[in-house]
Amino acid sequence: MNKKDIMIFGLSSNKSLTKKVCDILGVEESQSKTSKFLDGEMIVQSLDSVRGQEIYIIQSTNQPVNDNIMELLIAVDAFKRASAAKINVVIPYFGYARQDRKAKGRQPITSKLVANLIETAGVHRVITVDLHSAQIMGFFNIPIDNFSTAQIVASEIVETIYADKLDPEECILVSPDHGGLTRVHGVAKYTGNITNGIAVIAKRRPEPNKAEVEFILGDVKGKTCFIIDDMIDTGGTIIKGAQALKEQGAKEIYIIACHGLFNGEAVSKMEDVINNGTVKQVVVTDTIEIPEERKFKNLKIISVAKLLARMIQSSYEKNSLTGVYNDEQNEISKRVEDYIKGYKK
Repeated sequence: MNKKDIMIFGLSSNKSLTKKVCDILGVEESQSKTSKFLDGEMIVQSLDSVRGQEIYIIQSTNQPVNDNIMELLIAVDAFKRASAAKINVVIPYFGYARQDRKAKGRQPITSKLVANLIETAGVHRVITVDLHSAQIMGFFNIPIDNFSTAQIVASEIVETIYADKLDPEECILVSPDHGGLTRVHGVAKYTGNITNGIAVIAKRRPEPNKAEVEFILGDVKGKTCFIIDDMIDTGGTIIKGAQALKEQGAKEIYIIACHGLFNGEAVSKMEDVINNGTVKQVVVTDTIEIPEERKFKNLKIISVAKLLARMIQSSYEKNSLTGVYNDEQNEISKRVEDYIKGYKK
């Protein structure tokens, strides 16, 4: 990779993640400037020439969702009009992903609308991380890569089991609902024999951001449970799941999610279940930049920078992206094998 040719821009929502990605790749971050008029209108200007260049723009569309989406669209238009040859947008967290269908009559499918806006702006390729629903990829008529954090989550679980010297027979992966089983199976592919089976929390949603646990499928008594989800929004759903696991006799509970939104009363709820011993640790990635006021005791933030950096490099060099996953799987498999051997001794 010619490090002088690749251009990576970080917009307002992912400044620190962009810096990490650039540091890993050994490239200098390209500069842009976002300004606002007094009425809230935005203008984005590239401070570096992009004529004839392939560029990557990193921007999550988390809160403030609409501002971040508009900044991304305006930036793409600016780069297109500045004669960039190819515009790739890296959206670590894709906002409006939960509106991927009509759940009730007269409702929009907003994730399709956002996909249309991104295409119309002039994007050539979209790179995102752990979409809430994989079907959203079908909303785009341009190439889209939905990268899974399964190997990052699996690596964190392996490290936790290793550090705490846990018995693999007493460690179980938990899906917070039936829809998350595919995600948990993806993690199980990496953890292998260092975890023992999968449990599922059956629940129903009477309305958005509310859920009721009906039953738990699987034996969690005396087990260390790793609940794996794609996001934590208000925290109510996943906390109810953790409480249900505790009632069924779970020994320790870890919550691991890709996207940490922590909206509403999420922080106080998380602090409560950590302080009363229901949950031991909450782990999220840095797809969303979490401000200090939304951080709490026993929150751990792991980075997707290495994954994004390797994917950007493979994309730029036109190499297979699958190879990145295979390399990571081999590394994790070796660590699992070494731990199992050492534990049995």
